[in-house]
Formats: sequence, C-alpha cells, structure tokens
Amino acid sequence: MNSTLTLTRKDWILLVLLTLCWGINWPIMKIGVRDFPPLTFRTMSMIGSLPIIWLAARMQGVSLAIPKGRVAQVALLAVPNMLIWHVFMILGVKMLASGRAAILGYTMPVWAVLFALVFFGERPAHRAWAGVACAFAGALLLLSSEFSALAGNPLGSVFALIAAAGWGYGTVAMKRSSINMPTISLTFWMLALTTSAMIMASTLLESFAWHMPDRATWMAIVYNAAIIFGFAHVVWFNLARTLPPVASSLSVMMIPVLGVFSGAWILKETPHWQDYAAMGLILVAMSTVLLKPKAATHK
Repeated sequence: MNSTLTLTRKDWILLVLLTLCWGINWPIMKIGVRDFPPLTFRTMSMIGSLPIIWLAARMQGVSLAIPKGRVAQVALLAVPNMLIWHVFMILGVKMLASGRAAILGYTMPVWAVLFALVFFGERPAHRAWAGVACAFAGALLLLSSEFSALAGNPLGSVFALIAAAGWGYGTVAMKRSSINMPTISLTFWMLALTTSAMIMASTLLESFAWHMPDRATWMAIVYNAAIIFGFAHVVWFNLARTLPPVASSLSVMMIPVLGVFSGAWILKETPHWQDYAAMGLILVAMSTVLLKPKAATHK
C-alpha cells in the first residue's frame, strides 16, 4: 500500500485549520466538562451541530438522501467513528488532563495500522511503519512524565485508549466503504444516528445531574457544535475517505502536540522536556506521509 501523497494547497489549508480547531479543543472540552455531565455536554454539542451541517449541505446544493439499502452501512460506520470515540473520549477528558487525553487519543494511527493489517490484510509501506513508530514513541515520551498519575487513575486512560482504538478502526472502515454519497451528507447521518444514541445514554446515566450550563460551558458547547462537528468532522471524514488510512491518521498527529501546549496556556498545565522531544518525533511521523519522496534520477 502506498502511504505517501501530495496534498493540494486547499488540502494543506484545510489540514492546518483542522489541526488548529481540534488542537485547542482539548482544553476547551476540559473546561466544558469540569462542572457539567460529560455525556450531556457532548450530546448538546451534537444537537447544536445538526442544523449547521444541514444548512451547509443545502447551501452547497448537496442531497442528504441515503442511498437505498445503505442505512445499515452508515450506522456501522457511525459506531466506531462517532459513538465509541465521542462517548469514551469525553469520559476520558473528564478524568485526565486535557493534554494527556489528547496524547492517548492520538495513538489512533497505531490502531489504524494494526486493524488494517489484522482485519483487511493491508501491508503498509516501510515509510508508514517508520511514521507509526515515531508517532508511538512521541506518545510514550509525552506519557512518561504521567505514568504515576495514570496508575492512580487508570479508568480515564482505558477510556481514552478505547476511544482511540474505535477511531482507528473507523478510519480504516471509512476508507474501505463503498457508500456513494457526499462526505457532508454521510457526516450528517452518522452524527444524527449517534446523537439519538447519546440522548438516550445521557438521559439514563446523567439526568440526575442535569443543570443549566454556566457561561464557560455554553461557550465550549457552541465551539464544539459549530467548529468541531460543523467543520472539523466534515474535513476529517473527507480525508479519511480519500487518503490511505495511515496517511490520513498520521497527517493530524500535530493535534495532540497543540493540545498539550494549548492546555498549558489555557489551563496552566505544565509541559515537560518530553513534550518538546515528542514534537520532533511527531513532525518526523508527519513527514513520512505528507512529503512525497523525490523521484530517482537515472543517468
């Protein structure tokens, strides 16, 4: 499998915007769930995003119809890409520092490669394996200063890793999906199905703790509804459908680095030397899929 690619200028701009939007969202999510039920926070964000995506699709003249006989396939894609990721990750964010939750979440490329290998028989190129190794080493470095804290709160770490594994599988499944519908329409219906499940889950598990969000929580909800679900998810699923799984997953590996440093800035979480070393490793990981190797010259 060829995991290298050449990104257009538009792709680069969208990738930079995706990185910024998702990166700074880790401390924003932490603020949103500090004094508010996490599943309810995520559910309210999803509900707010549905009319935004619907309006965007209408303005683009895109049909929201699901192709005949494809409802079950859309639902199967929604489970790992939306339901598992968002349920377990928001619970992890509630329990962990925002930067560390981001790091664990972005072990996703490792899971994507493993699932592609085990379930679909794909054989990533050597450059892709090198990129995964660098990304994984960067994650371990970032975690090395937190092992004692993680040992004292293993459930949050387990939740974050389950979320990452679900997202990794979903990335591979998205690439191999044969659903012939626009990405924005697929995103809308995966989100709508997930929102229905989230409404039931938050009602059953958190209704006893419901209360009116404060100003900071409302701002976090609005940011997630408009920017994360309304924009970033559509961009991400487009990458996941058009690029090889390793390429699409490693291409966003700067997000946890930004998550760590935005957490340090907004929440006063203290970066360590491992954060800086990991940044270099993750930049190398990105280069394995974002930089096209020069063609050999023949004399």
